[in-house]
Amino acid sequence: MRVVSLVPSLTEAVAVTAPGLLVGATDWCTHPAGLDVTRIGGTKNPDVAAITALRPDLVVANEEENRAPDLAALRAAGLDVLVTEVRGLDQAFAELDRVLRACGVPERPDWLAEARTAWARLPPPGAYRTAVVPVWRRPWMVLGHETFAGDLLARLGVVNVYADHPERYPRVPLDELRAAGADLVVLPDEPYRFTADDGPEAFGGLPAALVDGRYLTWYGPSLAQAPAALRAALLRPVPGPS
Repeated sequence: MRVVSLVPSLTEAVAVTAPGLLVGATDWCTHPAGLDVTRIGGTKNPDVAAITALRPDLVVANEEENRAPDLAALRAAGLDVLVTEVRGLDQAFAELDRVLRACGVPERPDWLAEARTAWARLPPPGAYRTAVVPVWRRPWMVLGHETFAGDLLARLGVVNVYADHPERYPRVPLDELRAAGADLVVLPDEPYRFTADDGPEAFGGLPAALVDGRYLTWYGPSLAQAPAALRAALLRPVPGPS
């Protein structure tokens, strides 16, 4: 079977589970390290002609990461396109099962079973904190409602201040973010690369948890390590500059 992946998370999941199936992936597919496949552009601008030339039996995509016109063009070229929807952890597990079955994987891989166990055994939060979770700067954008990352944080005792916002990734002026009454600002290193020197200073004295974006936003093999890694980062926030 020949598979092209348009989603970094799914690229890693397929490559780790069934080496040799992937023939194409996006430029943003960085895991597993050393993946040797044809690169077919970005998640938002895939090269449809290059994908078609690879003659894949299946293209795996995501409704959030990939654009509908590109997926329609792939279908018009006669390709089978499987589009996932991931708005929370349980849905991520179900969609990973679906993708791997579509790729001909006969049994649930060990990493997926380990990920389910790791999240099921997560101890209940001792106390809940509220947070703003920026994902971009210039302009400021934050997690809104029904996001995978927001669901993971909630399971770790961090409630997104903008979880009830009508948009999933709203643009919110910085002065409003500062006045939101959060206990914490959570700063992932993707899609915008927030660092100790780029992000915390915007929020005054608010503690800032710097988290690995792969553990917060990817649904794949990293899910097995994500609970421990995120919990550790959230328990050791960087004191905000005053």
